[in-house]
Amino acid sequence: MSAPTHDLAQDLAGLVPSADDEPTTTFADLGLPTAVVRKLAENGVTVPFPIQAAAIPDALGGLDVLGRGRTGSGKTLTFGLPLLARLAGGSTARKRPRGVILTPTRELAMQVSDALQPYGDVLGLRLKVVCGGTSMANQISALERGVDILVATPGRLRDLIGRKSCSLDDVEVAVLDEADQMADLGFLPEVTELLDQLPADGQRMLFSATMEKEIDTLVKRYLSDPVSHEVDAAKGAVTTMSHHVLVVKPRDKAPVTTAIAARKGRTIVFVRTQLGADRVAEQLREAGVRADALHGGMTQGARTRTLADFKDGKIHALVATDVAARGIHVDGIDLVLNVDPAGDHKDYLHRSGRTARAGQSGTVVSLALPHQRRTVFRLMEDAGVHASRHILGRGGLFDDELARITGARSLTELQADSAAQAARHAEREVARLTRELERAQTRAAELRGETDRLVARAAEERGDDPAEALAAAGARREAEAAADAAALEREARKRDREDRDRDRDRDRDRDRSRNQERDDRERRPYQRREDRSGNSNGGGYQRREDRPSGYQRREDRPSGNGGGYQRRDDRRPYNRRDDNRTGGFRRHDSRGDSRYDHRGSRSFDRRADKPRWNRGN
Repeated sequence: MSAPTHDLAQDLAGLVPSADDEPTTTFADLGLPTAVVRKLAENGVTVPFPIQAAAIPDALGGLDVLGRGRTGSGKTLTFGLPLLARLAGGSTARKRPRGVILTPTRELAMQVSDALQPYGDVLGLRLKVVCGGTSMANQISALERGVDILVATPGRLRDLIGRKSCSLDDVEVAVLDEADQMADLGFLPEVTELLDQLPADGQRMLFSATMEKEIDTLVKRYLSDPVSHEVDAAKGAVTTMSHHVLVVKPRDKAPVTTAIAARKGRTIVFVRTQLGADRVAEQLREAGVRADALHGGMTQGARTRTLADFKDGKIHALVATDVAARGIHVDGIDLVLNVDPAGDHKDYLHRSGRTARAGQSGTVVSLALPHQRRTVFRLMEDAGVHASRHILGRGGLFDDELARITGARSLTELQADSAAQAARHAEREVARLTRELERAQTRAAELRGETDRLVARAAEERGDDPAEALAAAGARREAEAAADAAALEREARKRDREDRDRDRDRDRDRDRSRNQERDDRERRPYQRREDRSGNSNGGGYQRREDRPSGYQRREDRPSGNGGGYQRRDDRRPYNRRDDNRTGGFRRHDSRGDSRYDHRGSRSFDRRADKPRWNRGN
């Protein structure tokens, strides 16, 4: 089964089923209001998908509906159009909506509302999105005025009910969309709490791509004798989607990601963490790819703008986390790139569902490090998909197979495109400035002619010769123009001089930072700060005078021969204090083989107050 996704591609673009299906039914035959059918036709939507043709009549009849459909099967209109039709013509009280659509994510809620709003408008119905990350005050105000249909996320709707700003007592039709995603995200406790508040005699519709235990429990508890509609399994497989695994070395993962994201067309790049999304997006932007991140750590406004830019083509590569991408339904996404492996097969199917929508073709590419190969292929097996494998060798970015599968481009190609785009932008700017210059020149000529006419008239009024007045005015104008030109030339020379000085200072600072030591250090390698003592010959690792450790001797210690490893009097290595009678390697007087006097030898003894043994004595 394909990933649970919301199918706005057909809803918004009016895509029709393939020629293999028998288009024996149109939307006009399903019993929908005439105004809705007319609006559908204006949007180019005339022939329903199979699940729409099967489920809409039952939903219009007030039956509970359990729907299962693959990506691109048109579930939005399947539940949305009957919901609008059943509520048309009724009245709504303040804070008491008559229809509720629950969705797992904010983005999905907004897109469902956008898809249904045109048809709600023709029926005079008011829709409102209530979700986290947006103004609660605005939502409360809308509920105070009266809202017919709420498109909501469970958490925000529960908050509004807790504030006494909303009541579900008048809900006639409730829809639970993407129920399996609700379960995956842990929203079922909130969902059951909300469903318990609905009137027992209301209509309920539930749509899910999979029927796991939690979803089956919801169906048995809240749906009454539901009519099930499912896309035929033979038709449900997305045969236009291909899956590939690219095995890359760790050092090649980042450049391969950039090469694939630099391809022409829309690409969604999946990562596991928010930090990873920001990091990969920044990496792509630095390489010249128009990319941005989308994850739950962003504000709702930022997420909305990013998604809008991706839809409008301002962004070519969208780097997203699994949770944030659940609400992405954008036409024309022909490649999904899994930079990080999906957490499980369901996440993989969710990711894959962003492409190959509504009969279009799509490619899913997963990058795997050598130690991840087994995990990735086991995930593919659990997801029920067959994926080809390709090991990228030293060719890396210039691998022919990589280019064939993904349309990847080398960094040089990307830079060439960026340079060409910059050149086109510069050419457009030159053309714009040229037009402005021409307009300014034309305006200046008109004003000059007007000036000459007025100067001549003023001369006639004074009784002077107009020609002489015009000549004098022309001379003054030329002198002023020359002065202005000279001033501009001086200003230009000044700017050039400042630019040269700034460049020279920057180069000098860069060279100093690279090649020079700090000012308080001498020029010898490994020389220490000037406040450290030492002679010119032995300053390599010389210590400061106030440091007792290392190989430096304290000034209060006497010097003399044999002071190489001399320690402070209270330090024990190689020295025995006076109260130590064993003396390390010295022999005690009681030993018969003692070679020296008990304390008279300097062998292994560094005490400065000990007399030195004199062979002459």
